Amino acid sequence: MVFVEVKARAGPEFGGGAAAVTWRKQRRIARVALEFLARQGRVDVPCRFDVVVVTPGPVPLVEVYTHAFAGH
Repeated sequence: MVFVEVKARAGPEFGGGAAAVTWRKQRRIARVALEFLARQGRVDVPCRFDVVVVTPGPVPLVEVYTHAFAGH
């Protein structure tokens, strides 16, 4: 199971999209993922957390970070 956080930022100010996925955000995403898996009766399913960063422009830049963080 893959959980994906997508961030879009207009520019690199404040560290860009990847910097917006702080440890607090990671913890929150992991908690929501665990709750989802529990409601589905699938707590034994391996999962990973990816982050996709989109930087708009004439040609948008899309960066995918697989295994971006571990569940807490």
